[in-house]
Amino acid sequence: MTPADLSRTVLHAVRRAVDEDALRAPVPARVRVERTRPGGSGDYACAVALQLAGPAALPALEVAAILRDRVAAEPGVGRVEITGPGFLSFTLDAPAAGDRAVLDAVREQGLAYGHGDVLREEILQFHHAREVRAAVTAHAVRRLVVAQGARVRVSCEEASDPDWARLGVTVDAHGTPPVPLTGIRPVPAVATAGELLERLGPDAARWGLLRPAGHDRAALGPELLVQGEANPLFRVRYAHSRARALTRGAALLGFTAGHAPYAETAPDSESHAQHTPGAGPAQHAPYGEGPLPYDGAARPLPYDGAARPLLDLIADHPGVLLAAARHRAPDRVARQLEAVAHAFFDFHDSCPPLPAGDEKPSAAHRARLALAEAAGTVLAGGLSLLGIRAPEHL
Repeated sequence: MTPADLSRTVLHAVRRAVDEDALRAPVPARVRVERTRPGGSGDYACAVALQLAGPAALPALEVAAILRDRVAAEPGVGRVEITGPGFLSFTLDAPAAGDRAVLDAVREQGLAYGHGDVLREEILQFHHAREVRAAVTAHAVRRLVVAQGARVRVSCEEASDPDWARLGVTVDAHGTPPVPLTGIRPVPAVATAGELLERLGPDAARWGLLRPAGHDRAALGPELLVQGEANPLFRVRYAHSRARALTRGAALLGFTAGHAPYAETAPDSESHAQHTPGAGPAQHAPYGEGPLPYDGAARPLPYDGAARPLLDLIADHPGVLLAAARHRAPDRVARQLEAVAHAFFDFHDSCPPLPAGDEKPSAAHRARLALAEAAGTVLAGGLSLLGIRAPEHL
């Protein structure tokens, strides 16, 4: 639920209260909802009860109580509290169990997230011509199907080009084996391996050969070396390096990815003290220690709508890898990585994982960092399957 969604939800509650004659006051055109200030309670707060108290001829606390019951029943709202003279403070629902499971799986499986054994019964023999794009594609497809449990051998019609080794390509046999073969036949490149290595280097050359679908021609020009957003390879690798830089930056500030913020515990607990004005900061265990970060009793992660595409892409990643393996289509992985990088930057800009200025690291930053690190892991794992390096620094 975004702040705009919450604003509409509160406005709907006001309208319901007026329609039910529980509140006699004009319905405002809009309700302003703001993020809770440091030391306050909940995720968001609004002063609509104070605004309506005069026209309703009721104490603000009574107006707040009327609205609290109606807002608390709405989907997406976990808890509504009345604070001070009549402010409403809102705690949104905990994230879906699916989100929790996805982020836990990425943390536990690392670069192997999305690998599986669905193809464990398959024994495959790939065969390709003595041509650089076919060789690189066959090598990437081998990596994809092996990641899904298959056993694979790759053969080439003729002796391998010696420069293929510099592109990471290996071939198991030459000639045409007397066994059923699966041909790997992309549209040929218009250059040799040596020419591509000289102009582009191994990583850009592999990306240029693998990014287009096999039936499309590969664009292998200098645009693959551009250090800017117009170059998808640069954007993917920059997103990965930025995710790693966030982890390093957090370490310098003394915190790690972890706990969903604002765990709901007894009122006298340390976490409750965290939200009490004047209370000292609560301490949180490093990621991987203590309770899992997204258990059902936890309040929501401090994401807005920008997180949803990134969470969905990370959740879809295993399915993309399996489809790419089954269809012998490494281009699907490349497009997936581009989408993850784009969603990562949208999330990063909307929900910064690191505090700015004099802001102190909070549980919110820890949770955002966990999502950013998951994105970095997905990007690194995908690049690895394509045989492309994922540098820590760019």
